[in-house]
Amino acid sequence: MSLLLKDVSKKYGSFTAVKQLSLHIPKGEVFGFLGANGAGKTTTFRMILGLIEQSSGVITWNDERITYNQSHLVGYLPEERGLYPKLKVKDQLVYLGRLRGMKKTDILKEMEYWLTRFNVPEYAAKKVEELSKGNQQKIQFIASVIHRPELLILDEPFSGLDPVNVELLKSAVIDLKKRGTTIVFSSHRMEHVEELCEHLCIMHHGQPVVYGKLGEIKRSFGKKNVIVHGDGPFEKLANIHGVLKVKQTVEGVSLQIENEQVSQAIFKGLSDFSFIRKFIVEEPSLNDIFIEKVGASYE
Repeated sequence: MSLLLKDVSKKYGSFTAVKQLSLHIPKGEVFGFLGANGAGKTTTFRMILGLIEQSSGVITWNDERITYNQSHLVGYLPEERGLYPKLKVKDQLVYLGRLRGMKKTDILKEMEYWLTRFNVPEYAAKKVEELSKGNQQKIQFIASVIHRPELLILDEPFSGLDPVNVELLKSAVIDLKKRGTTIVFSSHRMEHVEELCEHLCIMHHGQPVVYGKLGEIKRSFGKKNVIVHGDGPFEKLANIHGVLKVKQTVEGVSLQIENEQVSQAIFKGLSDFSFIRKFIVEEPSLNDIFIEKVGASYE
């Protein structure tokens, strides 16, 4: 079982939104999509779901094209929320569950589980418009998973959530993965992708510029980061050969270096400092890689 995209493109007249995208996402993985606005992420999601037709290429889930007949196997949380504001949460989830072919008793059981898990069991009787944006997002998420889909697509799932609710949602994603659900999601927060994803794709102008396993992507990037906490000044470290960037922090300094060997020269350069509390060499962050490949900060 897997999601396969082979040479997929989408054109609107002379504009190409997605160009020859090829991906393979095995069953049970959490896969991250990154890219600035207009990179082609949402267009790709809609093509996978069959909401729009690709101009060329092949998209299959378990070797079959996703159609309405397979809709009960797929869950989708769109970036633009689609709840009915005047409907009560219970009525809305029952309606959406029935559209997926579920029995009402099964819907109510799943609804109770998820509302309790998200600490909002009392919201079943409330209208959607009476809820905060963050709690509406919880209901939208429940609607996308209530039928226990095999493939779950989440477009900016953490948008509008405070840190506590982000952790609740991340925990839910991890448990769904353990259950065997294949999850594809996009996020504007790099740390969420780094924490949840095994593989990822960074898109730029409709094309993949980075694709692969997160750990291998970081190692192949070459550059490293050195974090130093202590009493400065640290200005002279910028003059060490192989130091590419220097950023002052509250506790000291962060440096981007060409390779791990440069860290030895930095360590020696700190020998004259009176007190160093921390010295660590780290893999590059996903944000570092994004800036290098796309040319702009993602946050």
